[in-house]
Amino acid sequence: MREQAGRLVTLGPAQDDHGAALRVGISVAVPSLVLLALGHPELLIYAVFGVFTGMYGRAETHPRRLVHQALAAVMLVGGVAIGVGLSVALVAHRADLWALVAVEAVFAGVMSLHSSRAQLRPAGPFFGLFALGACASVPLSVSPGVAILLAVASSVFAMLVGAVGWKRGRVTALPAERRGEGQRSEAWARAEARRFFGLRVDAVSYVVAVAAAGCLSVATGIGHPHWAMAAAAVPLAAVGVSHRITRGVHRIVGTLAGLVVTGLILAPWGPVDPVVLGLIVVVLQFPTEYFMSRHYGLALVAFTPLILIMTQLAHPADPLVLLRDRAVETTGGAIVGILVAVASSLVWRRRR
Repeated sequence: MREQAGRLVTLGPAQDDHGAALRVGISVAVPSLVLLALGHPELLIYAVFGVFTGMYGRAETHPRRLVHQALAAVMLVGGVAIGVGLSVALVAHRADLWALVAVEAVFAGVMSLHSSRAQLRPAGPFFGLFALGACASVPLSVSPGVAILLAVASSVFAMLVGAVGWKRGRVTALPAERRGEGQRSEAWARAEARRFFGLRVDAVSYVVAVAAAGCLSVATGIGHPHWAMAAAAVPLAAVGVSHRITRGVHRIVGTLAGLVVTGLILAPWGPVDPVVLGLIVVVLQFPTEYFMSRHYGLALVAFTPLILIMTQLAHPADPLVLLRDRAVETTGGAIVGILVAVASSLVWRRRR
C-alpha cells in the first residue's frame, strides 16, 4: 500500500521533456494561430487532434520517431475521420448514441492491436479514441472533408517538426527479430505465443471496458458518453495491476483538478473571447506534454481544460453542466477501466 501511495505522487524519470514539450507546443501553436487569424477557432479541435501525432516517439531516434508518428497518425486521423462521420449521423440523421458506443468499442479493440504491434508510446488507443468521441460529439461547421484535411495537414506538420535536427547518414539498428531471422528457437516461439495472447487479452479488455462505460453512460443519460469511454481506456495502457490502478486514480484526481482550472477559465467571467480561449489552448499544450510521461495526473491538470476549451469553441454549452458531466463521466469510466484491468490481469496470470 505504501508503494502504491508513493507511486501516486512520484515523478517518473525525465525523457527529453523540455524538447518534446517544445516540439508539440510549436506543432500546436502554428495551425492554431493560423485558424485564429482566419477567424475559425471552432476548427481547432480537428487541428489539435492531428497535432497529437507529435506526442509519439518523444525519446526515440529521428527515423524511429517518424515511423511511429506515421503509425500514430493512422490512429489519430482515423479517429477524427470516423468521428466526423458519426457527427453527421448523430446530428444530421439523429442516429442513436448506442451507435457511438458500438463504434468506439470496436475502434478501441482494433487500435489496441495496432498500437501494441507498432509499439507506440504513449501506449494504447486512448488519443485516437478521444479524437473519435470528441469529433462525434460536436456538430460540423464545415464540410467533413475540410475537417479531416485539417487533421491530416496538422499531423503532417507535427511530423515535420519532429524531424527537425535529423542528421543524414544515421542508421538505426534493425530490430532483434530481423537480425535473428532464421534463428528462431522453440523458446522464442513460446514467448511469441504468450505475447500474442497478451495482445488479444488487451484488445478484448479495451472492447469490454469501453463498451461497459459507454452503456452505463447512455443508460444514465448524462450526455457525454465519449468521456466515460475514454476514461475507461486509460488504466489499460499501463503494465501490471498496481500501475493500472495508479493510472486510473491519476485519471480521476488529475481530471478533477483540471476541472477546477477549467472553471476558473470559463465559469466566473461570462463569455470569454474565442481568440483568448484559442491562445489558452496553445499555452496548455506545453505542460500537458511536459508531464505526460512523468506524472499522468499532473499532465491532466492542463490536458482537461485544453480539451474542454476546444469542445466549447466547437460547440458552446453551459460551462457548469460541462464541468459536472466531465467529473461524473470520467470518474465512472475510470472505475470501470480499473475493474476490467484487474480482471484482465487475473486472466493473464492464469494463462502464464
